[in-house]
Amino acid sequence: MPATNLIRKLVEKALYFKCLTPEIENAINTELTRIGYISDVDYEALELLMEEMDAGRIRLISSH
Repeated sequence: MPATNLIRKLVEKALYFKCLTPEIENAINTELTRIGYISDVDYEALELLMEEMDAGRIRLISSH
């Protein structure tokens, strides 16, 4: 699976469930570290996720 698809799918999952879990966040960070750069498509997806979080429509779930 191309990296862009993986990051976008992780963002889609967070948007669908309306929460960013530690597992989703770690998977995004791991993939970004693995590929070493961020594409325009990935950037736009992550930007949308951050906008939704800032607007209070996506909750950040912390690990216990």
